Amino acid sequence: MLAKIVTYIDYDGNERIETFRFNLTQAELTEMELSSSGGFSKHIEKIIAEKDNSRIIGLFKELILKAYGVKSDDGKRFMKSPELREAFAETEAYSILFMELATNSDAAAAFVNGIIPQMK
Repeated sequence: MLAKIVTYIDYDGNERIETFRFNLTQAELTEMELSSSGGFSKHIEKIIAEKDNSRIIGLFKELILKAYGVKSDDGKRFMKSPELREAFAETEAYSILFMELATNSDAAAAFVNGIIPQMK
């Protein structure tokens, strides 16, 4: 799980510093891999090799929103839903994170590595 601290200005003009969490489970990763012809990782490699910026941007958006969730207070669940994703996507924090990943390849690599499940 990746905890990302984002500082942003909300729509009332207040500075906020919040921690947002992102994670993909092994099941989600497997589903993504099997749902793409030739595999999701090959799909990503192809997009990057083709330098297809519009598809790269779409991929970042997909990964950010698919990985976003809220950890339950007892730590047993990492809750994800369309409503939670939409609420996050409507914040300036999402915009800041999106732009960071879209413009900084090191940050993008660290994000992807941080949301991928650690094999045990």
